Amino acid sequence: MQKSNVCRNRIFRKNTEILRVLEIRENKVLVIDCAKSRLPWWISLLDLKDAVEITEEDLLEEMGECLSENISGVASKVMHERFHMIAGILPFVGEKKKRSYLIEETAIRYEVSVNTVKNYLISYLVYQNITILAPKERKVEKELTQDEKNMRWALNKYYYTRAKQSISTVYTLMLKEKYCDEGGRLKENYPSIHQFRYFYRKNRKLQTYYISRNGLKDYQRNHRPLVGDGVQEGFAAVGVGMLDATICDIYLVDDSGYLVGRPILVACVDAYSSFCYGYSLLWEGGVYSLRNLMLNVVADKQEWCRKFGILIDRKQWDSVCLPGAMVTDMGTEYTSENFEQITELGVSVTNLPAYRPELKGQVEKFFDLIQSEYKKYLKGRGVIEPDYQERGVHDYRKDACLTMRDFEIIILRCILYYNSQRIISNFPFTEEMIKAGVKPYASSIFTWGRKQAGADLIGVSREKLVQVLMPRTEGRFSRYGLKVNGMRYHAEGYTEEYLKGGTVTVAYNPENVSRVWLLLDGTFLPFELIEKRYLEKTFEEVELLKSGCDEIIKNAASENLQAKIDLAKHIQDISRRAGKSEDTRIKDIRTTRRREQRKRHKDFVKGDAGNE
Repeated sequence: MQKSNVCRNRIFRKNTEILRVLEIRENKVLVIDCAKSRLPWWISLLDLKDAVEITEEDLLEEMGECLSENISGVASKVMHERFHMIAGILPFVGEKKKRSYLIEETAIRYEVSVNTVKNYLISYLVYQNITILAPKERKVEKELTQDEKNMRWALNKYYYTRAKQSISTVYTLMLKEKYCDEGGRLKENYPSIHQFRYFYRKNRKLQTYYISRNGLKDYQRNHRPLVGDGVQEGFAAVGVGMLDATICDIYLVDDSGYLVGRPILVACVDAYSSFCYGYSLLWEGGVYSLRNLMLNVVADKQEWCRKFGILIDRKQWDSVCLPGAMVTDMGTEYTSENFEQITELGVSVTNLPAYRPELKGQVEKFFDLIQSEYKKYLKGRGVIEPDYQERGVHDYRKDACLTMRDFEIIILRCILYYNSQRIISNFPFTEEMIKAGVKPYASSIFTWGRKQAGADLIGVSREKLVQVLMPRTEGRFSRYGLKVNGMRYHAEGYTEEYLKGGTVTVAYNPENVSRVWLLLDGTFLPFELIEKRYLEKTFEEVELLKSGCDEIIKNAASENLQAKIDLAKHIQDISRRAGKSEDTRIKDIRTTRRREQRKRHKDFVKGDAGNE
């Protein structure tokens, strides 16, 4: 098995074990045996060499489990209470001592046994689904009559569909299919429309109704039960960053007044305190904006704000560390191998299922609050109103007048207000927080929380973060140096590697090809570009330059071919004119050679060398 196949949450079968990968650090893998009630442990990556990957469905079938979201209100409450119980332990499942301490502390706090906490923790880690924590409900279903079976069949086939048929229409279709003879004549005995309606009302499931007729996306957005308790549901300490992006509801222009479009705002918000760690505001999304966000998270915010002419007190935005855990959705930039590299710094990454915005409600709320603050003051300045997609509505692009820098200053002001002045009225303050004088601001809650047990923040330098997040590729040693992306690099002390050859993993900067970094035992070793004509150029510029050279050579190819043909013709013509004597005289070669040399010299002096 290749290393690239071993990723977080993948499941593998090895002999009698079914192992789920929870975390990867260098050549170590944190796994849990899904078939045994055992806490996670670290193994070597090589231990999964002969393992076979299986699917989530295979796991459920193997374990005899069936995960369902059709959970009663009481069961849902218990489910979330159990998850809240273990949430503070999840970031430390790979640290044996700390994990044990937190399990014992949790058992005391919630007045349950240590084994109970372990069982909840193991169940969640095995299935990675909160519904596994719901208590099992036993249902004794009454045997249905044939009429009831027919009515259920009709509802499933015709009513719970995107066609959105009415009850009366479904009733008619049921009679046609189940209560008519071969000639299409209605039989004597059949249920009435009132019986059909009663059966529907008695047995209907609103969740099924909304999902089947309007789709899962609509259900999650508009109809799902809002069972979360707000600010710190499932997150008992500082250090879980929720990541997301949104397209801002405003059009911007460049410095010359030309329309550019709508910028993309990416943010990282602490799940416990709602504190904004950092942001990125760019014209593009994807992995590039994500890297920019991470760099802003660890940046000195005083220095950053000063670049925009904003002077702040450090306590207004005091954050230069990465959260130890990050929660994202299933966007390609978050699930990319490039972003997964951040786990090398000790950060764990959790990708939430699609259409579940409530699971990262803090960052969703952040975007709503930020946009609501600036929109009310920027009406008529390029702000998009809710009716922008309707026919005949005003073209809000024509109102655009703010540049990206103007808008970024506004965003910064909004974030400063959000972090240090916005009152969080529903935060569950503890006695300790009240005694400590913690104010109801995100920055104050965050500052207090990061000093408490369970806080998970990782300090890292900007240089190290840049290196870790750079894209990686395969490099090859040869006599010509280290070849990466079609270019050659060199560093002192690698003569033997050049001679031996072989492939290595290399990090590179697409924005500047002047240097690459060889990854060796967790360190980044710089190699300098040999081909100086490419210095300080982007990878894209180099590709354009190379393609230009290729085009020149391609265009000259036909001329070169014609030149070769002409050369062959000239040589053959001269050869034919010279003819060939039957027997070349080879005697007195020295005398003949001296005579020809004197003749050549006279011709040269006369200035007609080479002439006949």
